[in-house]
Amino acid sequence: MTAMPVSNVLSIGAIVISLGVAGYSYWSNQQVEPPPEPEVVVEEPVVETLERPDVEKIVREYLLENPETLVEVQQALEKKQDEERALAQQVALTENKDKIFGSEYQVEIGDPNAPITIVEFFDYNCGFCQRALADMQKFVDEDKDVRFILKEFPVLGEASLDAHKVSLAFSKLVPEKAAEFHTVLLNAPGRKDGTMALELAVKLGADREAMTEEIEKPYILEAIREVYAMADSLGITGTPSYVVGDEVVFGAVGHAALNTKVAAIKECGKATC
Repeated sequence: MTAMPVSNVLSIGAIVISLGVAGYSYWSNQQVEPPPEPEVVVEEPVVETLERPDVEKIVREYLLENPETLVEVQQALEKKQDEERALAQQVALTENKDKIFGSEYQVEIGDPNAPITIVEFFDYNCGFCQRALADMQKFVDEDKDVRFILKEFPVLGEASLDAHKVSLAFSKLVPEKAAEFHTVLLNAPGRKDGTMALELAVKLGADREAMTEEIEKPYILEAIREVYAMADSLGITGTPSYVVGDEVVFGAVGHAALNTKVAAIKECGKATC
């Protein structure tokens, strides 16, 4: 074998080295793309579908285990209802102010110029109204700043309706004795009806024939319907009930409770300061 000259070997080595450097330079100048990010697969949560019986069972079991929840719900409901009722009453008091405090179909007891008015819805056959009569009399006797307006509100049957019709007629014909008529009839024992009321009216000076004619006049039932509508707007369903300043008070709460409202009105102009 013939040996390759050393000069040739060196030339070939130089060429190989040159090609290597050139190749490195080429690849080092190329932009290398980063490897793609792995695709993230998000699995949808599995939602369990419950049928109505399942839901009812869960709710029932929860309530049995936590019965105090029912009390909390009831309290929240009552609070909401009270707030809604109070708001409706305020609207009704504003819208019906003239009829509540200045209707032509009402009896006023006490100083007509008194700055504070208590409006009482009453029924002649209401035992609580009979007992509450003493509360009104105590105000009239002891506090000249308070007067009462009486609203004829027969809710205890036909006998009451007939008695109130006589009362309205008497107030029209003999207004100066209307307060006396109210006190005597409300305090009378037994069930009050039209006959008892008419006999009292005659005893106090009214003409029987004139009273009989007056009872049949259209304004009598109109007056009663006016009070019914007024009571309905205020949420009043029973007797006695009161309007004291800007509040409605239900039931025979007594002189002390009413006087607390009166004192507040004197202090801040509202039934509750």
